[in-house]
Formats: sequence, structure tokens, C-alpha cells
Amino acid sequence: MKTARPGAPRLPLRLWRGLARGVWLMSGLWWAGAAAAQGPAAVPCIDRIEGARFVEPTGRYPHGVLGDDLEWAGMRLDTRACGAGGGRLTVRLPEALVFEDVAPRLVDLDGQGAREVVVVESHQSRGARLAVWGLRAGALRRAAATPFIGTRFRWLAPVGAADLDGDGAVELAYVDRPHLARTLRIWRFVAGEDALVPLASLPGVSNHRIGERDIAGGMRDCGAGPEMILADAAWQRVLAVRFDGSGVTRRVLGPHRGRGSFAAALACRVLH
Repeated sequence: MKTARPGAPRLPLRLWRGLARGVWLMSGLWWAGAAAAQGPAAVPCIDRIEGARFVEPTGRYPHGVLGDDLEWAGMRLDTRACGAGGGRLTVRLPEALVFEDVAPRLVDLDGQGAREVVVVESHQSRGARLAVWGLRAGALRRAAATPFIGTRFRWLAPVGAADLDGDGAVELAYVDRPHLARTLRIWRFVAGEDALVPLASLPGVSNHRIGERDIAGGMRDCGAGPEMILADAAWQRVLAVRFDGSGVTRRVLGPHRGRGSFAAALACRVLH
């Protein structure tokens, strides 16, 4: 697989396609919509993250799972301080880490009115983890993270964030090794503690195939609560998956016929 040069025309394409399909398609529901479950902001004037994007492409982790051998060494955040104008912060990861992802995702995980940033970070020898970055007491820091998968070139693909079981707390979901283990994992973000607690898992699902530049599926709510939209492990069927606080259930929505099947499912249409 060829490594594209930093600044080559295909780098913006990768970012744009990731945003168009992997984030913006579901931004009103699966990431930004998680805050709605928490209700209105409890604090009227706090530091905020207004936007985020990956910067500084690097070839130091040539996994290639997202279509090329370049990942990201940094993340740039647009911020707004309480009672002040906007600013900009740049996170630069140490040499052993990269952002291996399509785009940062903004979501209010603790219901305080300021959004955190959810990303996939990968370690040179330990593989991927899901990480949450946020402004805490005016400083940007990694607030929480799942354990690394444990092996180099092992990746996870985010599904979304929502109050899946209606208890007022936000859950985050991802598919652990969507090309190998194909296992959905659900974690709860514990507000006030900045902790991620594992809740449940479900084998036999996927949301990404090697070389794809976007992540399929996401979260939807068709009137009966949040559902995770995924493919089965063989990519033959589109599934709706629910978590009720005690267990995970899945049901088949219809055949998988490409990205249009996911778009239809996320729009609550019947699959044919």
C-alpha cells in the first residue's frame, strides 16, 4: 500500500469523506444528540470546545486500515472561554501515539453544557483505544480512555454516544476490531469522575471493512429509544442493536446493499 505525502490532494478527501459519512450524517443524533438526554446545561458560563479537527499527518504508524498509511499526530481545537473571545489549542501526541480516526466527535458527555471530544488513539505496540478529551478547570486534558486493545495494528470503530438505557447517563459504543473480533462494546461515562465503565458486549457485528475511509452505521431513534445500526459479521444484513441496562439484543432490519442501506436504516426507513 502506498503512503501518500503530507499535503497530497487525497488527505483532505479522506477527512471530508470521514466527516460526511462518519460524523455529519449522524451528528444530530449519535454524538451531539447525547447531550439532549442530559437536559439543558446546568452551568450557564463555562469554557467550551467549539470545533475540532486532526492535523499534522504522519506515517509513523503505517496500519493503513483507513485506506492509506497516514494517521494524525495532532488535533486542533477551537475554543471559547467564559466571557471572552475564541481561542485555539493544539494537542500533539507523543511519538508512540497517533489519532487513527476519520474525524474528532464533539459530544456533551456529562450534561454540563460543554462538549468533550471523542477520538480513537492508537499506540505503536498496544493498538487502539477510545479516548475522551475535555476542558477541565480551563485546561485541556485527556479526561478518560478505555484500555488499549493490546496488540499493534488492532483497531476499533466508534458507533456513537447516547443514553442507551434511559438512566440519564451517556453510553459510548464501538466495534472492537471490526475486521477480526467483530464485537460491540458499550461503556458508560461517569460524570463527575471522568471515568469510562464497561457495561456490555455483543459479538458478531461490524461497521468497517479494511480500506474504507468512513465508518458505517451509527445511532438512531425512531421513537422508541436509541438503537445502534450495524452490519452483521458477514456484511449480509443490517442490524438494529439495543442496550436496556441489563443486556444487548439485536434484530435484523434487512439486507445489506451498500451504504444506502445504512442511510435508510438511520432515517427509519424500511430496508428492501
